[in-house]
Amino acid sequence: MNFRGKNILVVGGSSGIGLSLVKFLNENDAVVYVISRSETVDLPPGVKHLQADVTGNVESLAGFLPDHLHGLVYSVGSINLKPFNRLTTNDFLIDYRLNVLGAVQIIQQSLKQLRNAVGASVVLISSVAATTGLPYHASISASKGAIEGMALSLAAELASQHIRVNVVAPSLTDTPMAKTLLSSPEKRDASAKRHPLGKYGQPEDISHAITFLLSEDSSWVTGQVLGVDGGLGKLKTV
Repeated sequence: MNFRGKNILVVGGSSGIGLSLVKFLNENDAVVYVISRSETVDLPPGVKHLQADVTGNVESLAGFLPDHLHGLVYSVGSINLKPFNRLTTNDFLIDYRLNVLGAVQIIQQSLKQLRNAVGASVVLISSVAATTGLPYHASISASKGAIEGMALSLAAELASQHIRVNVVAPSLTDTPMAKTLLSSPEKRDASAKRHPLGKYGQPEDISHAITFLLSEDSSWVTGQVLGVDGGLGKLKTV
């Protein structure tokens, strides 16, 4: 895929899936803009970086973005796994602010630039847990379910403005955020066996799917939730 001349914003692009995506887009000639809470030495040369917390004030985004924005990826998330009776109201609020309200702020601040591109693509990140009942996932499931509902509404609202909106819903992926879940050979083996394909995800599995939704190859795709989850969300093999 060639992204020459395309401006792409990746929110949460300093590690994990987001960083994998940034590197792939950069290799394919995109002009990449990254927002993250912290600096990182891992960003490729030429990538433009804004240090900001998406749960706070993001007005600085206005002076950071180009006039035309061809793609926006909100690759921010959390893994807050607790028994339901140990979850507090604040746990739910933290996950909701990060996953949903952060995306709301970024998209609202970027709408003018997305419209200017005439054919832009927005990709949000959900989770297999949004539609598959998994224990200890109540808080993250609630916020990711909200992301999917919002994306469908936005896809309908923005279609006439030639802005596509889609969602990628991964299962467990080997990223820094998931390190405690994959911290031993036993945990890795158990996690792999939970997936019908017999393995957990790698960042590239997710970033390549996101890249497809950003590209012109998916120009007739909007309002969809793409499960990239090793079959966990739909298949029962035992």
